[in-house]
Amino acid sequence: MPPEFQTHRLELPPAAAGLRLDQALAAALPQYSRARLQRWIRDGAVRLGGRAARARDRVCGGEQIVVEAHFAADDSVGAEALPLHIVHQDRELLVLDKPAGLVVHPGAGNRAHTLQNALLAHDPALARVPRAGLVHRLDKQTSGLLIVARTPEVHTRLVAQLAARAIGREYLALVVGQPTGGARIDEPIGRHRSLRTRMTVRSDGREAITNFRIEERFRVHTLLRVQLETGRTHQIRVHLAHVGLPLVGDPAYGGRRRQVAGEAAALNTLLHAFQRQALHAQRLTLTHPGTGRQISFDTPVPADFQALLAALREDAGVARAAAHRSGRTALRGRRRGKSRSP
Repeated sequence: MPPEFQTHRLELPPAAAGLRLDQALAAALPQYSRARLQRWIRDGAVRLGGRAARARDRVCGGEQIVVEAHFAADDSVGAEALPLHIVHQDRELLVLDKPAGLVVHPGAGNRAHTLQNALLAHDPALARVPRAGLVHRLDKQTSGLLIVARTPEVHTRLVAQLAARAIGREYLALVVGQPTGGARIDEPIGRHRSLRTRMTVRSDGREAITNFRIEERFRVHTLLRVQLETGRTHQIRVHLAHVGLPLVGDPAYGGRRRQVAGEAAALNTLLHAFQRQALHAQRLTLTHPGTGRQISFDTPVPADFQALLAALREDAGVARAAAHRSGRTALRGRRRGKSRSP
């Protein structure tokens, strides 16, 4: 657990000469974000040569700096004893398996009963870490793995890993359509101009890169393994819909579902009942901020997703068997036709 206050006394190196104070401190104390250091400077918690300093002050190198690091608890979000599926826990971080239907952060229409509320009940010290330690997020109806930093220093390191694209994130996505192979989607994403709760591909959006490869084929659906290089809002959902492979069950980007000819009644029922995007954050890979070792975590798809995949496999098997029988019948017919010819 991080202390509420911590004092750092340091001498700036000669290499810092000419830098702004906040830049020099960010290099000297990399465990803290530059935004946090700037806030401490504004609060008068940083003294340069015994006097109060400003973030824009230029340094010469060799100055004596005292930083009174304070970690004020955020009491704007309350703690709630909600169940958590913890995949991994140590002094630096948590890895959670979030169920579909759970909102990550409080917001409009979801002021309570979120993952952040549950984390604060599990570990009250997370009130001193930005967003209760959550390093990234998942949409409400997306299931799977999330990383939580347990101290401000670890949060800064993990956010830096994410920004450097050093955290591997793999998803399983069930889509409508039959791609010929894997692909890389490099299309900028921004807010939809008229539907403000949605995102869209637009030329003035932020860089967004999604990679996918085929994991399993069905009759008209495909299970994809998706890897993110960036992390824009709704990125996978928007990108896959953009290339004509909308996620099964996606209410915003999936479009209207159409029944396939010959579709089994049980499969049709499951597809209609699946009222969320078929997207699961299945694998995480990162460098542990404490040990420096590469670590990886996997989690299986939840029961509703598994049931849908099982029904699709059965449907595909029935279709293959029917095609095989049809082919054998046609072959016998051709052979009989040849034997009757003069």
